Amino acid sequence: MGKEKYEFKAETKQLLDLMIHSIYTNHEIFLRELISNASDAIDKAHFESLTDRSLLEGDENFEIFLTPDAEQHTLTIADNGIGMNREELIENIGTIAKSGTKAFLEQLKKAKEENKDLTDKEMIGQFGVGFYSAFMVADQVTIVSRKAGDAQAWKWESSADGSYTIEEAERVERGTSITLHLKKEFCGKEAEQDFTDPYEIERLVKKYSDYVRYPIKMDFTFEETPKDKDGKEIEGAEKIKKVETRTLNSMQPLWTKNKSEIKKEEYNEFFKHQFHEWEDPMEVFHTKAEGAVEYTALLAIPAHAPYNLYQTDYEPGVQLYSRHVFIMDKCKDLLPDYLRFMKGLVDSPDLSLNISRELLQQSRELRTIGRALEKNILKALARKLKNDREAYEKFWNEYGKSLKIGIYNSIYSGSSDTVDKLKDLILFLSSKEGKLVSLKEYVERMPESQKKIYYATAKDKETIEHLPQMETLRDKGIEVLYLLDPVDEFCLETIHEYEGKPFHSISRGDLDLDDAESQEVKKETEEIQKDNGDLMKDIKEVLGDKVADVKVSARLKSSAVCLVADEAGPSLAMEQTFADMKNPLFKAKRILEINPHHELFQRLQQLHTAGKDSQDFKDYCDLLYTQALLIEGILPENPVDFANKVAKLMAK
Repeated sequence: MGKEKYEFKAETKQLLDLMIHSIYTNHEIFLRELISNASDAIDKAHFESLTDRSLLEGDENFEIFLTPDAEQHTLTIADNGIGMNREELIENIGTIAKSGTKAFLEQLKKAKEENKDLTDKEMIGQFGVGFYSAFMVADQVTIVSRKAGDAQAWKWESSADGSYTIEEAERVERGTSITLHLKKEFCGKEAEQDFTDPYEIERLVKKYSDYVRYPIKMDFTFEETPKDKDGKEIEGAEKIKKVETRTLNSMQPLWTKNKSEIKKEEYNEFFKHQFHEWEDPMEVFHTKAEGAVEYTALLAIPAHAPYNLYQTDYEPGVQLYSRHVFIMDKCKDLLPDYLRFMKGLVDSPDLSLNISRELLQQSRELRTIGRALEKNILKALARKLKNDREAYEKFWNEYGKSLKIGIYNSIYSGSSDTVDKLKDLILFLSSKEGKLVSLKEYVERMPESQKKIYYATAKDKETIEHLPQMETLRDKGIEVLYLLDPVDEFCLETIHEYEGKPFHSISRGDLDLDDAESQEVKKETEEIQKDNGDLMKDIKEVLGDKVADVKVSARLKSSAVCLVADEAGPSLAMEQTFADMKNPLFKAKRILEINPHHELFQRLQQLHTAGKDSQDFKDYCDLLYTQALLIEGILPENPVDFANKVAKLMAK
């Protein structure tokens, strides 16, 4: 088969253009990423060989070999890992279909629109496009790879000009070699940073990849004066060239060291390498346990949530090792799903090297380790909430949704204690000073007369603050929780109550305020409702099944109307969430509340007295209902009809 040429997809061309005209300032990070990829390839070869020894082809000495060539202006990173065949080169390298390129570019566009600074810390690592950082320093990249067990090797090559080629190649050993044809500014003595200088390469490996558990080797060439039998240099003898192969990294797994011996920078670099992160982790957990089950865990909370954390294609889980030997990637059975954002590894001599996913689910040792780690993580988060509020709020803004989903999902998972574990860790924006507040803080500052925890649901803070239902609570200084994410209300419904205080939506049922003034208003409202019973009944008749009831409102002050849901059944916000999920079966029982002290109420009374069957009365009823819908952020079923009625009313 001859050389075949392929065109990159449009988004891939955009990505390569970004790399070439680098938006990143730290060019040297390309080496860490390529070494990480090589290490991953060896991991896969080792894992596959557990069930098929023939894949090793008699070579069990895994290694990564670096070859800088100053004369050719190249740097080659070679491994004897699993390798790739033609189809895998196209799928994993050529099309970048699995690397999140489109999502990367969308995030990049969003960042530009919001005028955010773009740095390597915030971007590449989240989207798996690290291989393409090679084009920051190279104007051409050549890959030669032979998959373990295959006879044929393949060559992939691109100059980042919008296309790449694939052709048959020769390679005796399994694995992959990536050769970077370096740009002028990155090779030679005049370069600001010379990536063909062996000592510079050695420095970068020590800096970024010292903890890689496979040897990273490189040849060093030097001149040496011959020595006599006593070890003394022979005077006048011509120097001879010698080549020495050195291992550049220590290879000691970081997690096997004592915590007191490890610097924060070492933890940071380990997670960047091991899990393809591009920013220091938010929090690191290094735990060693002995007893019924022995294990070491090195876990971290990444600085930023991955773009697809809540999507089906995201694979949660931590790595498993047994006596420092890798046995499984992304074990999702170790930690509960609400900790899906955790990255890291667990090394235990009590785990079998040949353990299968099916056996894992039944593993008593794994369950014991998982429960202990979950407990440690939650305790650490509780301490952070108490002692470092700013850091906890940063965590919450990235991962709070996971904890709220965890509470809601406990209904289906059968984890009855999940609510108790998480309820003191969740935060909501509050009407009090516009800050995040915990449920504990809310309850502690409730006045004695307040019996419920009030909340409001909307897409943003401003919408809630303009809700007519907020008027009475604001005037009374009652704190309201702002629920801005669709999962928030489901989360509170699952908790049901906190320290004996039930949760109450300001747009659901009666407010049930117990102070004297509220009781007086309630009594007055009941009398007005009784006096205007026919009016309420006829408005309900006009609106038909659009509403479950029409009432005189005790909660409105300046606004004419509002829409609330019945105490039993879904709220209006829940109805909208179900509708967005294409599940229209869950409908809120809508109650239209009208302010008896608003001038529109007097107008309704007049129109009703003049004739309940008049078109004007019917139009007013419909307009008030539609107005209430719009206030809730719900579009009317017939916007044109609404606009025509408003125009007709304005023309009078």
